[in-house]
Amino acid sequence: MSYPNQDDENNTSQEKDSQLKAQKEMMLKQVLSSDARLRLNNVRMVKPDLADLVENYILNLNVQGKISGQISDDQLKQILLSAQQPKRDFKFNRV
Repeated sequence: MSYPNQDDENNTSQEKDSQLKAQKEMMLKQVLSSDARLRLNNVRMVKPDLADLVENYILNLNVQGKISGQISDDQLKQILLSAQQPKRDFKFNRV
């Protein structure tokens, strides 16, 4: 009886991760203009969490069919600004 090798499991998960990453990059190339991709890569160097959040948001919009054409650099700026806005909590004080 043979047991699965831990290295084999790690290799397959790494292959899946690299395939998903390649698919993600391909979709972003189709959806983002070259200036927007450059801006997103620059943001990734400074704020990787923000870049991941915006990437996932854009990919979700694309999957839902809500993106027509490419996202320009100006549109990406707006998305980045809205993603950085602090969420406001409204508290009501009852008298």
